[in-house]
Amino acid sequence: MSQIVIAAVERYMNDLIPERDPVLREMEEYAEQNNIPIVGPAVGRLLFQLALALQARRVFEMGSAIGYSTIWLARAVTDDGIVYYTDGDPDNLARAEAYCRRAGVYNRVTFLLGNALELIDQVEGQFDIVFNDVDKYQYPQVFYKTAARVRQGGLLIADNVLWSGRVAGEEQDHWTEAIRQFNRLIYEAPDFFTTIVPLRDGISLSLKLYS
Repeated sequence: MSQIVIAAVERYMNDLIPERDPVLREMEEYAEQNNIPIVGPAVGRLLFQLALALQARRVFEMGSAIGYSTIWLARAVTDDGIVYYTDGDPDNLARAEAYCRRAGVYNRVTFLLGNALELIDQVEGQFDIVFNDVDKYQYPQVFYKTAARVRQGGLLIADNVLWSGRVAGEEQDHWTEAIRQFNRLIYEAPDFFTTIVPLRDGISLSLKLYS
């Protein structure tokens, strides 16, 4: 349980989620057994819904692990759409490639190995969605790096922005403070309109405004 929503309500919401296909279910089980952080089906469905609503064609994912959120996003982009997967672990990338093949979205994904904050400089143009799920101490850097790369009407989305509630406590560790700083940045940015959704570990949705 996330400690963001009371346990009974979270169980109720999760029980409403339809069964996932075998590939996603396998990924969920693998992630749980191997302590690999993934967004889970509730957030996965939200990412899918948002990408579908935007008719997203270009998505840059920052921190993709085994490709769970990648698959949700790749299934939602347009027929000519592309999702840029990024991760610094070659084993994660290899596993993500295999999962994406089995999920039928391999042709909609470009796999990039390395630091997402550097890799985004290798991809030209703007994005309909940038999804931020890198190491939390990097969150402020993500904002500065990507704010101009989100198209008008597009979304900068970030996971774990409530950090199991620690952002509202007295913790002063580097990761928690970095998330607090990121949250302040996205709310104070004049060219974004931001809402934090208290789903799972907190997910922020920042809409790039039209000038």
